[in-house]
Amino acid sequence: MNEKVYEVSASILNIEKGKEAEIILNLEKARTDYYHIDVMDGKFVEKNTYNWMKELSSYIKRISNLPLDVHLMVEDVKSAIDDFSAVEPNIITFHYEACKSDEEVMDVINFIKQNNAKVGISIKPNTPAEKIFKFLPYVHLVLVMTVEPGKGGQTFLSDMVSKIEKIKKYSIENNLEYQIEVDGGINLATCEKVKQAGAEILVAGTAILKAVDYKVIIDELKK
Repeated sequence: MNEKVYEVSASILNIEKGKEAEIILNLEKARTDYYHIDVMDGKFVEKNTYNWMKELSSYIKRISNLPLDVHLMVEDVKSAIDDFSAVEPNIITFHYEACKSDEEVMDVINFIKQNNAKVGISIKPNTPAEKIFKFLPYVHLVLVMTVEPGKGGQTFLSDMVSKIEKIKKYSIENNLEYQIEVDGGINLATCEKVKQAGAEILVAGTAILKAVDYKVIIDELKK
């Protein structure tokens, strides 16, 4: 049986200003699978990183060939899809909670597909997994937030593990192909629990960027 392959999406939310090029290229050398772009509008979440992430993602696009994994924590989802489609992301993930109706959720899913990106749907810690089940046949990825979105460096919420298990179980029972990504407090101490629960893409920011050698951490996360 083939060994399971895990992927790493390196969050550049807390990248040190002035060291962008060095850090981005070091992440590429360390073989991160994606750059994770945390787009926040100051409304859906407190922090506002919108323009900085636009700048940074277009900069990454110029110096690296690695795919962009764009996570929209915004109220105006469609405008953000328009803005970030310019950098040709591999994945655009939006929040279920940003939509006011099921029709709006489906509308956003189709809009992302029209912009030639894979579709990710994300849920906050307080949103039950069941809320998004009906949309899962139409998406490529489910992003489970294992902290409250909007801040880097938070502590992993361990009761999210059962949510990952539910979403994994649903994919098996319904023969669906989506990947499960987890974001929030992921490090060498927490990654085993989420992998066992069914996560395949691990978003890590602080754990990688604070390490002396990015490759050591990324290799460990992928094991």
